[in-house]
Amino acid sequence: MARKAGVPRNALIVQTTTEPGTVHVARVEMDDFPTIRRLNRTIFGEARVINQLDRRDLLLFLAWLDGEPVGFKVGYGLSESIYYSAKGGVLEACRGKGIARALLHAMEHEARVLGYQRFAYDTFPNMHPGMTVLGLREGFAVTAAGYNATYQDYRIRFEKEL
Repeated sequence: MARKAGVPRNALIVQTTTEPGTVHVARVEMDDFPTIRRLNRTIFGEARVINQLDRRDLLLFLAWLDGEPVGFKVGYGLSESIYYSAKGGVLEACRGKGIARALLHAMEHEARVLGYQRFAYDTFPNMHPGMTVLGLREGFAVTAAGYNATYQDYRIRFEKEL
């Protein structure tokens, strides 16, 4: 299958299993950040993706379904040994197709290549139950939990060895 315009040549190809279509996931550079910001506004209804972009080992990933951008993931080195997925999301109409899993796997792979030993992310289970289910299915353990008054939800930290 020929790649559509806008999908980088280095994109990983993941065949969806729930319906026809091809998902491409690629690590992208800051010149693709406007696409991530647009997706973030649509998915989360807010402009802020993360508080700081000048982070150690900042990684940006985009996912395309049949050539259209449908998801993203942004992460950075939290410490010498822990890589942190700070934010990610998939358009509502495209959920349940393995796109979040493909983005997670791509970021885990890059974090491993960079030498990190653990991978972590936080989620709000009442707002984003799919990320809780994904974490448990992918072998993550709950390592912290607490109530966040801003989001009026519990925040759960998931971690696993790379």
